[in-house]
Order: sequence, then structure tokens, then C-alpha cells
Amino acid sequence: MTEHERTQCATLAALLHAAALLALWGFALSGISAAVLALVMPDLGLTATLCFGATALLGLLERYFAFRLRFDERLFDGLAQGRVVSLLSLDVALERLGLRTAPRAERGLEERMRATRQLLQRHGVLVICQSLMFVLALITETFK
Repeated sequence: MTEHERTQCATLAALLHAAALLALWGFALSGISAAVLALVMPDLGLTATLCFGATALLGLLERYFAFRLRFDERLFDGLAQGRVVSLLSLDVALERLGLRTAPRAERGLEERMRATRQLLQRHGVLVICQSLMFVLALITETFK
């Protein structure tokens, strides 16, 4: 890998590290929603119950995205630091661990970075949806 490519990997790893705060927010929303449902669901209105439930259920997908992003963060950091020596060695390691099937064509660094950024965007949209559902639940309970 070139110095420029290692710098790109380090930059993406830093962005993913910063985005961990978003994952923490999504996890908190899920946990609070689940706790509210477990403790006071009989006293909640239908809309609030559905919104808290949706927030908690979206949290399952959010956790998967957060896991994948954390994993990608470590991989891109490894590429940047030289602990992962090449994309081919990364693919071989992922294949041997059963995390990737044999590739039809080798994916370049740009394609991998684009896919990770898309995953990061999807995670952000998901956490925004969780936030909106949570706020809607609070608003409907406040003005009940």
C-alpha cells in the first residue's frame, strides 16, 4: 500500500472511531425504550407504546451496524498501521474465518471505503429514525 492509501485508511478509521458516539446514542435510546416498555407499558398510550417498541426493535439493527462499523474501524486501522499488509491478505484472513466467501473479483481500496461510508450513512439514518420515534413517544405521552 502507498503512503496515500495508508493515510486514507487512517482517516476513515478516525471517522469510524468518532462515529462510535452515534452508536452509543442509538444503544442508549434502545435501552431506555426497552426499560420504559418493561416498567410502565400498561400506563402508556398506544402510539407511545408503538414508538418505544419501534425504537427498541430498530436498536437490534443498530447494534449490528455498530458492530460492523467497529470491525471495519479496526481493519482500516490495521491497514493504516501496516498490521494488515495488503488487501489480498485481508481477504484471505476473512475467508479463512468464514467472514467472507471467495471473491469473484478483488475489491479495491476505494470500493471498500465507499461501502464502509455507505454503512456509516445507513447507521446514521437508522439512529435518526430511532431518535424521531423516541421523541414522538415522549411527545404523545406528554400531551396525552
